[in-house]
Amino acid sequence: MLYVTGDTHGELSRFQTKAFRRLKKRDTLIVLGDFGFIWDGSKREKKALKWLSKRRYRLLFLDGSHENYDLLEAYPTTAFSGGTARKIAENIFWLQRGEIYELEGKTLFIFGGAESLDKETRAEGKTWFRQEVPSPEQFEKARQNLTARCNRVDYILTHDAPARLADFLHLSKDSVLYEATQLELFFNGLYQHVQYDKWLFGRYHKDQKLGAKSAAVFKALIPLNN
Repeated sequence: MLYVTGDTHGELSRFQTKAFRRLKKRDTLIVLGDFGFIWDGSKREKKALKWLSKRRYRLLFLDGSHENYDLLEAYPTTAFSGGTARKIAENIFWLQRGEIYELEGKTLFIFGGAESLDKETRAEGKTWFRQEVPSPEQFEKARQNLTARCNRVDYILTHDAPARLADFLHLSKDSVLYEATQLELFFNGLYQHVQYDKWLFGRYHKDQKLGAKSAAVFKALIPLNN
């Protein structure tokens, strides 16, 4: 069974709730960005990763806007379910932007990352990393992979949301001066031209449906197969 949850920010408490403890050996849990367990390389963090690596289910995650990309990119790349991923542990993988994975007979288009609105208050290379903003090559890779699939996938899983969805929920606007980012506008294009069954995103710390096909996800544990 495939499950999705929102940002975990390095907090083990999410994984220790009753709902998460019910996950079985053949289940797969996908975190929609801001995983947070690879941030400072501390003993506490390594202990938490070791605990996660012993879970009976498989744990996958997208990158978000609060990630230490320098540490993440040190992990090896490996073939994974029809695409490539970074292997963190035997049961933990970082899913890569623009890839389309095949899991349990379903196709999942993945695109992590998001532009931090508070980056001016953070320290580059310590609490903020330029890699949070997708590169032109990553956008192009996504387009090519979607074109190869005739712009049809079962699920779109992202950290950020299309600008039109964020606008609808007033999620991304902290002021009237807010302008949509390049990534949000890219997602607008996917929203219009790609066929999909569900689009789930995790940036905005809300559990809220947007019609039948889209939802913001935070603490909920959502089964994709349903």
